Amino acid sequence: MANNPSRELVLQRIRAGLKVAIPSPAPSNQNAVIFAPVEKPLERFLQEAKANLMECFSAVDAAASVQQLIRVLQSLPPGEIFVQDAPVLRRMVDAARINRPVRWSSQGGPTEAGQATVTLVDALVAQTGSIFVTASCGGRGASVVAPCHIVFATTSQLVPDLQTALRNVKEQGKLNQNSFACLISGSSRTADIEKILVQGAHGPTRLVVILQNAG
Repeated sequence: MANNPSRELVLQRIRAGLKVAIPSPAPSNQNAVIFAPVEKPLERFLQEAKANLMECFSAVDAAASVQQLIRVLQSLPPGEIFVQDAPVLRRMVDAARINRPVRWSSQGGPTEAGQATVTLVDALVAQTGSIFVTASCGGRGASVVAPCHIVFATTSQLVPDLQTALRNVKEQGKLNQNSFACLISGSSRTADIEKILVQGAHGPTRLVVILQNAG
C-alpha cells in the first residue's frame, strides 16, 4: 500500500481522541419546564395555532360551522373534496349544499386530484396549538394528500397538553384501534433552503380549523 501521510495523520488524531476520558453527562431534570403552563386552553390554542400558520375560524353553533365550511371551500379551486364519513360531517356537507364532487372515506382514500380533505380530530392540544388525529379520520392520506386540510372540532376537545391527549385516546382504546396517530402543528412547511419559508413542502399548504363552541 502506498504511503498516505494524510490518512496516517487522521488515524493518529483518532487514536489520541480515544484516549481522552469523556465525562459522564449530568442527569437530566425530568421535571424541567419546557412549555409555559396552560391556564386558558382556548386562548392558548388560538395563540399557538396562529404562530403555527394555522387558520382558525370560530363558530357559535352548527349553522355557523356550516357557513365557515362554505367560505373555506369557496376559496379553493374547483375540484373534488375528500370527507371523513362521520354523521356530523354528513350533516354539515348536506347543509352546505356543496357544488363539487365529494368522496367519502367509506368509498376509499383521497386522491391527488382532490382540492381538500375535511375530517374530525381526536383532540386539540392547547400547549402547542396542534391537532391530534388518528387513522379514523380517513387514513394517513387524509392529512397529507390534498393542498388544504379542513378539520372540524369543538371546544370540548381542547386539552392542555400532549400527555393528556395521549392518555385520553389510550383510555378510549383509539391507539389500539388505529394504525397511526399524528400530532400536526400547522401547515406543512420547511425553511431548509436559504432559510426561505415554503409551505406545502410535504403535505397541505393550508390547515384550517373550524372550532365550534360546545355550548
